[in-house]
Amino acid sequence: MPHSRRHFIGSAAAAAAGVSSFAQTAKPKSANDTIQIALIGAGGMGTADAQSSLAVGGTKIVAVADIYDGRIARAKERWGNDLFASRDYREVLARKDVDAVIIGTPDHWHQKISIDAMDAGKDVYCEKPMVQKVEQGKAVIEAQARNKRIFQVGSQRVSSIIYQKAKDLIKAGTIGEVNLIEAWWDRNSAIGAWQYSIPPDASPENIDWDKFIGSAPKHPFEPIRLFRWRNYKDYGTGVCGDLFVHLFSGMHHILETNGPNRIFSTGGLRFWNDGRDVPDIMVGLYDYPATAKHPAFNLSLRVNFVSGNGGSSGFRFVGSEGIIMVDDAVTVMRAPREVDPGTTIGTFSEKIREEVTRQHRAKYPVVRPNADSMRAREEDKYMPPPGYNDHLDHHRNFIEAIRSRKPVIEDATFGLRAAGPAVLSNVSYDQKKTIEWDPQTMTVKG
Repeated sequence: MPHSRRHFIGSAAAAAAGVSSFAQTAKPKSANDTIQIALIGAGGMGTADAQSSLAVGGTKIVAVADIYDGRIARAKERWGNDLFASRDYREVLARKDVDAVIIGTPDHWHQKISIDAMDAGKDVYCEKPMVQKVEQGKAVIEAQARNKRIFQVGSQRVSSIIYQKAKDLIKAGTIGEVNLIEAWWDRNSAIGAWQYSIPPDASPENIDWDKFIGSAPKHPFEPIRLFRWRNYKDYGTGVCGDLFVHLFSGMHHILETNGPNRIFSTGGLRFWNDGRDVPDIMVGLYDYPATAKHPAFNLSLRVNFVSGNGGSSGFRFVGSEGIIMVDDAVTVMRAPREVDPGTTIGTFSEKIREEVTRQHRAKYPVVRPNADSMRAREEDKYMPPPGYNDHLDHHRNFIEAIRSRKPVIEDATFGLRAAGPAVLSNVSYDQKKTIEWDPQTMTVKG
């Protein structure tokens, strides 16, 4: 077994990521300079985002919009009865006291609310994926440019000191040239497979069903489609938009790449036959073209809701000189290329074998082993500080950008370059074909 040397990721990596130093550098402009935030979509992820924004400090949740009255009631229990609340997000955007919004709605609402919010002069934190369909992305990019707003997509890995450390190590050539990346996300729990609770009081009286449906195909009232919306193509983006997009975001940040140029995915609905119409197992294969920073490489992604060890996710970056594993830490396993390749001369004549052996030994002299040449097989493991939370750092970066007006990493362009191959993986799966994608112009080819 290799000997593992453990290192804690320190302040240098944190500073490079622009994260953990925030508490000391991002001071309010004045004593009363509180950033006032509205939450649009008060489900599980939206609520977690709001709580993280509050944990940053210098912030306040002043308004909430949700189409289920029960979630509005819960929001007031959390953040006070003086909270402005509405079923209609447009009433929230019309308020002068709202500086920024968090969009935690189902995916099919992301584009419209993001554009409406920026047009209303609000900064936006939009949950991933940025869009439900790839053709929706350019309008979000244009709205950000037109309004000069801070817009950040909610995939926290781009703010993680763990991913920054991996980025630094690969950039330094620690494992040579990257040629293959494997990434996975395994879940075999009901909650992991989106079997969310449905409130017993759900009814047309306390749910604005038409607002939930929005631009999606019309459907009679059916609470399961709201509270488990990720299970349906009409409102969500399946495992690709929920989880592939996290893997794309993290990997694109580490390698500073714009995305693949060929996309293919397959999978199926194997276990969770609960009425959903999206797969519970998917595998994606992606070709990444050569750039000035990296040679061409291949990526494989896997999401599995059927079986596993309870739940894990991570990356395996395979380079010419070693491997880097990224999960809740960064592990480097160096494996330099073999210098002496040996020979394969068993089928040659004796004369030819002697000549090949002579030439080979001239190039690769025999080195006698000795005690001093014995070395421990070593790996380096870089650990974040105990209790580290990249989701909190992502919201720190968003709040800091609102104050400084400096751009964030995961803006609308980055967001489309991650969401594009993710949602196109669904297209590939549905149409059983390979998709050609231009990662620079963010358009489908052919």
